[in-house]
Amino acid sequence: MEIEEEVEGVLREVSALLKKKELSLATAESCTGGMLANLLTNISGSSTYFDRGVVSYSNRSKMELLGVKRESLEKWGAVSPQIAMEMAVGIKERAGVDMGISTTGVAGPTGGSKEKPVGLVFIGCATKNGVVTKRCRWMKDRLGNKAESCRAALELILAGAQKL
Repeated sequence: MEIEEEVEGVLREVSALLKKKELSLATAESCTGGMLANLLTNISGSSTYFDRGVVSYSNRSKMELLGVKRESLEKWGAVSPQIAMEMAVGIKERAGVDMGISTTGVAGPTGGSKEKPVGLVFIGCATKNGVVTKRCRWMKDRLGNKAESCRAALELILAGAQKL
């Protein structure tokens, strides 16, 4: 599959580093719809570090499954660095893992606005060292935007794991 070929190198680096450092990981995905968890679990031996993945597409599921605050959703909207942070922290805490990674954005081709255009994605990574977010803007089709978001999330996992 083409998407997997594009991220294979960084995916293997992530897998090797998580195994070497004996780190655990869980995902909370919105705009990537489980694609990140799928990629992570395509690597043999991923059960040594991958705990779980949650697809929280709706605001309700973000609140119920990840502990995202209603006030945050009302103030900033689901596509925001604040929600990416809350999702990453929520999955990390609920899963009891070393790292929580989240994706939230507008995959397209519909759903965008002037303030939050198609291709706008926020990725959050929570570790014991805190939470970081990354803002991305992709200009591809829906599948391309999701694939690029997964690649960026893998790079954020790699950066976070290197600091643990």
